[in-house]
This record gives sequence, structure tokens and C-alpha cells, in this order.
Amino acid sequence: MKRPGLASDPVDGKTPPGLREKSGATAALAWSLLNTGVAKFGTLGIGIVLARLLGPDSYGSFAVAMVALLAVLTVNELGVSLAIVRWPEDPARIAPTVTTISIVSSALLCVAGLAVAPWFADRMGDPGATDVVRVMVCCVLVSGVVATPAALMQRAFDQKTKMLIDQVNVWVGAIVSICLVLAGVGAMSLAVGRLAGTMAGGLLFVLKSPLPVRPGLDRSVLMPLLRFGLPLAGTSIIVFCVGYLDQLVTGSTLGPVMLGMYVLAFNLSSWPVTMFSQPLRSVAPVVLARQQHDPESMRSTVTALIGVMMCVVFPAITFLAAESETIVRIVYGDVWAGASTALFWLAMVAGLRILFELIYDYLVVAGMTGSIMSIQVGWLVALIPALFLGASAGIAGVAMAQFVVVVALVLPLYLWRLRAVGIKPLRVLRQLLLPAGASAALLTLSAIFGRLELAVPWALLLSGAATVCVSGVLLWFKRADVAMLTKLGRSGALA
Repeated sequence: MKRPGLASDPVDGKTPPGLREKSGATAALAWSLLNTGVAKFGTLGIGIVLARLLGPDSYGSFAVAMVALLAVLTVNELGVSLAIVRWPEDPARIAPTVTTISIVSSALLCVAGLAVAPWFADRMGDPGATDVVRVMVCCVLVSGVVATPAALMQRAFDQKTKMLIDQVNVWVGAIVSICLVLAGVGAMSLAVGRLAGTMAGGLLFVLKSPLPVRPGLDRSVLMPLLRFGLPLAGTSIIVFCVGYLDQLVTGSTLGPVMLGMYVLAFNLSSWPVTMFSQPLRSVAPVVLARQQHDPESMRSTVTALIGVMMCVVFPAITFLAAESETIVRIVYGDVWAGASTALFWLAMVAGLRILFELIYDYLVVAGMTGSIMSIQVGWLVALIPALFLGASAGIAGVAMAQFVVVVALVLPLYLWRLRAVGIKPLRVLRQLLLPAGASAALLTLSAIFGRLELAVPWALLLSGAATVCVSGVLLWFKRADVAMLTKLGRSGALA
């Protein structure tokens, strides 16, 4: 009998009732979008309150701790949880082993994080943030426990349950943080709130898990899981460095206050990524994996996804870039106005990141993990000198350096690797041409509104209305692709 491996074959029809899909891909994407939208609007309000109460100094200390947490979370479960999504048979067989690997590796990394916290905080220019870093790193333990339940929910398209859990996480953390800030706890309030929210969400993940969360060890699947997960974990380390090296450079060269400014700009620029890319990534890998028996269909699907997604994303990030200073002043106050210089460039980088993440998921499903690693390594190597050079011009220079590297190097590299899996670069560029042209027109229109010296609310409303109209027109031009993707999401093959 053939032993199950980690080949990306379609999931068979023998899945136990507890693991059967709760909904189709379209419904899962809708729930994920709703979840992301509600959470993001909630965290926006919370973030505004906390930023105004704390100011750049305390917020910078929290930013130092958040970078440390994200660094550890990058590899805490050694990449094995994704194997549950791609396992071709009953995932109940590998779930206990995945749980064991995730918990053990997370515990070891948590201990290491607690030990190196003083050194890290000092290198980031804020030795006083050591205790904040240590509290934040404790979230890694919870992440290790819930890695398996979260992957099982993703496999089953159970985004409705995940929405409930995510909302509990956000709001418990927010309430605890705000109460502690008002009590004068400072940056530590954000760390304690984040830990409280993570623990509350983790408990719900365990209670709502499609399978009981039980550690175990099946030696027959241990090595296949590690062979699958470790390359992805290695890639994740590079991806983290690519995504957060700018913050590391900012903190170490410009100090925690400028880091707080930069992180606020980064968080604002991440809105399009959170709103559009994260929900799509919760569904797209599963959908694409089930089309591997038909490579041309898989290529058509990802090409259509790129075109439709960019028709919404490019206008959104253009609005964010063009109105960066106005948005920062209105939302966070004049004390944070310096963040707008970085936001302009970071917003444009965010739009391209969404494109890269979609291509990244496609290459993972296509088995091109080695190619992904080479792209990330090249990106990182180019970023190191560029960011240090850019830092001489402050946070705006750091952000602009990222944009230059992304356009000049990373985009051509991703297009080149797509050619290896049968997608010609011109096929993708044609999908980007119309949204890019519309974005250039929006930038011009925003400049015209600025010259008219309209009152701030009216200029912002006019620019926002133009953005919505442009997106609507672009989607109308892409209506055939929208219809194809809608039909695909509702089809029985993916539901």
C-alpha cells in the first residue's frame, strides 16, 4: 500500500464528518473578508485611542516588543501546520504529530526569546523595553498550541468560527490594554493586552477545534512533515527579515521614537494587505491545490485573481499614498504628522506586496519552494544596503528604499519565476497595466484637488469618491474574470 506523503493531491472523499468543509470557497472568502473588515475597523478605533494616549515614545517601546514577537512567530511551529492543509488523506493521522512539533518548538523558542530580550531591546535603542519584550514573547506558547486547530479550520473553510475567535482575541486585548493605559501602565499595557487576547483566542481555538488537541508522535510521518515544513520555516525567516528589516534598521539607527512613527505608518499602509490579501490567502491555497490536476485551469485562476484583485488594490493604495498627510493628521493628531512621509512610499509597497503574496501562494502550491527562497534571499540582500543608505534621510528614506528595491528587483524576479511554471510575464503585466494607469490618473487628480485649496474634509471625500468610482470601472472591464472566479468559488469541485 502506498504510504501517504505530502504531495498536493486533491483531498479525497473519505474525510470524517468532523473535518468536512463547513462551506465552499466563496462563502469562506466572504466570512474571511467580514472577519478582517470588522477586526480592522475595531483595531483602527483602538489604535487611534492608544496612539493618542501613549504618544510616540511609549508606542515605540511597544513596537520594539512587537518586532521581537513577530520574529519568533515566524518559525515557532517549523512550518508543519501547513501540511495539514495539503495532506491528501485524513489529517487526523498527522494532527497529533504536528501538535507535538509545534508545542515543543514554540516552548524552546519562547525560552530563547526570554533570554535574549535584554540584548534585543538594547540593540533596538530602548533598553527599558526588555520586560515588554518578555511579556510579548509569551504569546508564542499559545500560538504553538493552536497551530493545529487553526490549520484544520482553514482546511475545512470554517472561517465563520475563526471570525468569532479572532474577534474575541482583538476585543479582549483591546479592553485590557485601554484599561491599563488609563491606569498609567504605559507601553506594558499593550503587551499585557496582547497576551490576554491571545490566551482568550487560544482557549476558543482549542474548544472549537475540529479534532481534539492531543500531542502524539507518529514516526512514519515525522520526517515527511519536517522535510515539508523546515524549508518553509527557513523561507519564513527570510520573509520576516524582508518584511521587518526596515523596522529593525529604523529602531537601531533612528531610535524608538522614530520607530514608533514608522510603525504607525507601516500599520496604516498594511490596511490594504489586511483587507484584501489576508482573506484571499485563507482560501486561495486550498482552491489552487485542488486544481493541480488541471495546470492550465490553475494558471487561469491565479491570473484572473491577480487582475481582479489589483483593480481594487491599486486605487486603494493610491488614495492612501496621495492623502497620507491628511489621513495621519485627522486620525492620529498633529504629533504623529511625521509618519506621513513614510506612509506615502509604504502604501505603494503594500500594493505590490499583495501581488507578491498571491504569486507566493501559487508557487508554494506548484512546488516551487526553492524558487521562493531564492527570491526572498535576493530581496533581503538588496534591502540591507538600501535601507541603511535610506536611513540617512530619516523614515521617509527607509520607506523609499523599500519601494525602489521592490520595483527594480523583486517584481522582475517573481515574473521570471512564474515563467518556470507556465505563466508568461506579459500575461501578468497585461493584468496590471489597466490598474496601474488608473492609479496614475488618481494621483494626478489628487494633486489637482490639492491645488484647488479645498477644505480638508471635502478634498478627502472627493478623492475617496474618485477612488471608488475608478475601482468600479476597472471591475466592470474585468467582469468576465469576476464571473469566472465567482462561478469557480461556487462550483461543487471547490465547495
